[in-house]
Amino acid sequence: MIKINLTLRPSDLDAKLKRFWQLSGEKINLIENNYDVSKGSPVFTSKGKYTTRGWTEWTQGFLYGSMILQYDATGEKSFLEMGRRKTVETMAPHISHMGVHDHGFNNVSTYGNLLRLMKEGKITFNEWEEDFYSLALKISGAIQARRWTIIKGGGFIYSFNGPHSLFVDTLRSCRSLILSHCLGHVLQSEGDQQISLLERAVEHMKATANYSIFYGEGRDAYDVLGRTAHESIFNVNDGNFRCPNSQQGYSGFSTWTRGLAWAMCGFAEEIEWFDSVKDADIAGLNVKNVILPLMIKAARATCDFYIDNCPTDAVPYWDTGAPDLYKLGDYLNKRADPFNDFEPVDSSAAAIAAQGLLRLGSHLQQNGEKESGDRYWQAGLTVLNTIFEEPYLSTDKMHQGLLLHSVYHRPNGWDYIPPGSKIPNGESSMWGDYHIREVALYIQRVINNETYHTFFNIV
Repeated sequence: MIKINLTLRPSDLDAKLKRFWQLSGEKINLIENNYDVSKGSPVFTSKGKYTTRGWTEWTQGFLYGSMILQYDATGEKSFLEMGRRKTVETMAPHISHMGVHDHGFNNVSTYGNLLRLMKEGKITFNEWEEDFYSLALKISGAIQARRWTIIKGGGFIYSFNGPHSLFVDTLRSCRSLILSHCLGHVLQSEGDQQISLLERAVEHMKATANYSIFYGEGRDAYDVLGRTAHESIFNVNDGNFRCPNSQQGYSGFSTWTRGLAWAMCGFAEEIEWFDSVKDADIAGLNVKNVILPLMIKAARATCDFYIDNCPTDAVPYWDTGAPDLYKLGDYLNKRADPFNDFEPVDSSAAAIAAQGLLRLGSHLQQNGEKESGDRYWQAGLTVLNTIFEEPYLSTDKMHQGLLLHSVYHRPNGWDYIPPGSKIPNGESSMWGDYHIREVALYIQRVINNETYHTFFNIV
């Protein structure tokens, strides 16, 4: 269980953040100057060098989005120009990509961040540039919403595995539907039928909360409060749920911790969006009475599960049911060991989860639940206090990664195992590097009393 530091304050991380952004800029330049883009998008490191791995092109937006976040945090215009140029030159295929569930990763991280900076006054306003980013986000949300499976009582955005497959990480792509909706767009189908993007986003959130998250209510023999399934399988002929499954975790009946973190972060940031809109803007969806309480229930459950199933320093092992965890002894009552001989940690899950803990904590604090809100908030700060320093922060000048000890696909054996080790360690991932930057920007804005950072700061 996480040993939550109850006295830690955001300002206590200030010195670590300054060092972090210096290293972050160095890593971005190292990749820019040395990575061969003809090989495809960089995905994760091997021997400290970024490499690619055929699956889908789901990490390119994290690379260019990192440049934009670097500018946001430091004001260094070279990173803005780099990120803006790369977005314009290379990201167009992602806008119209029909084959993935990753629009929130690729397009919100690039076009979304650029439009947000313009709306926040951090880059010069230009009407045509604003229209360009807005159009990209409008189309992206509609294309993502088109990838739709109908189930009993609703529907969901299906994963690249096919119409039967609901991935928990797709929750973060609901942002693309919400932004498109906020910009006044709809999905237009056969016969000019207009389909509400907000309604589809809400239905997907509901399906994820109902089927990807467990609540200790006797759903199956492994129903533990906050346990999360990476994938939920449906019969597309009748719309019935069939079983939990996992593509990157150990099993459908254990919890892949990065999937858990996607849920924590996704629910918390969407709760904040619902907090920000007027009742009239979401009329007819029964959000305030049904959907929002369900999402808060899911966010609490997953955050509690994370706290209870992490080592004391708040960095989780890659799956809570990993078969050799028992060989580590009482591993939940000591610090995580990324160099052990049995099971790897996943620092990228920690970076993603930290944002979920902080955002849920902030929501509860602002809605009269100070005690529980403070618990999640302090847990989030505890995560950051760990991952902003060694052995997780990459200080090697030749290593292209920023956040060390990230794991991509343990079951497939894709991760590099260094000589003398028995498990993967010492490597980085593009999603881990992006999300530690994103949460670093979030907490820096809190420290500096700047505009509260959300994905929807475009309206």
